[in-house]
Amino acid sequence: MKLGVLTNLLADVAVEDAFRYFKSLGLEAVEIGCGGYPGKAHADPGVLLNDEKALDTFKGLFKEYDLQLSALSCHGNMIHPNKATAKMFEDDFRNCILLAEKLGINVVNTFSGCPGDCDSAKWPNWVTCAWPEDYLEVLDYQWNSVLIPYWKKEVEFANAHGVDKIALEMHPGFCVYSTDTLLRLREAVGPSIGANFDPSHLIWQGMEPVAAIRVLGKENAIFHFHAKDTKVDAANTARTGVLDTKPYSDELNRSWIFRSVGYGHDEMYWKDIVSNLRMVGYDYVLSIEHEDSLMSQPEGLGKAVATLKNCIISGGKAKMTWA
Repeated sequence: MKLGVLTNLLADVAVEDAFRYFKSLGLEAVEIGCGGYPGKAHADPGVLLNDEKALDTFKGLFKEYDLQLSALSCHGNMIHPNKATAKMFEDDFRNCILLAEKLGINVVNTFSGCPGDCDSAKWPNWVTCAWPEDYLEVLDYQWNSVLIPYWKKEVEFANAHGVDKIALEMHPGFCVYSTDTLLRLREAVGPSIGANFDPSHLIWQGMEPVAAIRVLGKENAIFHFHAKDTKVDAANTARTGVLDTKPYSDELNRSWIFRSVGYGHDEMYWKDIVSNLRMVGYDYVLSIEHEDSLMSQPEGLGKAVATLKNCIISGGKAKMTWA
């Protein structure tokens, strides 16, 4: 495995300066946003797809700083009920696919998206319960009329351009938010659908990342990995539960907050995650995503790097001379 980072935490820094800094921390890979929520600060397809010189310069940075490109990221809601919003995200996603083809990378990270409850809806509708039965009707519409048809089309487009791993981040607020929903879409659409596995979003929902890793790993459905932690506040959760809509900046009163790796759970927890990733055959990149509101980007990244360096397994397996 290699240790990497989602570079948009330094979106205000030029890409070459960011690469130089990441290399100084001992990182080996970078995941780069090129549209949607991650932004285009370090890779703008509008430029790179239309300027061969700029593309060659960009490609050269990976060789110069000896950094692997682990994935392009273009998270968005391409099936948003507002057609203009959906088109904005879809245009970004398709340009991301075309840029991935140019760069020779076959992993693209995104969200599944979430539609409304009918064709005339204005806002996404994330269903969280099975009763009243109206919600089941909403789910049937979302999955069978929108989500599955959309991703069948997009997988065909991606495959035609050399991208065979669409790594969906299981994120609440979108149709794919859990192990079961990821596998449901994968079964309906095909093996190009997999996970950008981010434990932080599973933890606050009450899932055990290791259990999810084992289930998805058996299906070869883990394409990429985000190293990000979550701290569940036991006192606040006991009072309000985990479905918390307070601002992320209200750390004292929230049920949970995102933390740098090691500040939500200890090293043993992360060593168990890494070991289970190895057991299911994942030997790619652990990409640090910094969203810790209690630390600056440099401090949070530095602490995550230090923790993960103690946890990551980078060498080959031992020959079992004892058995």
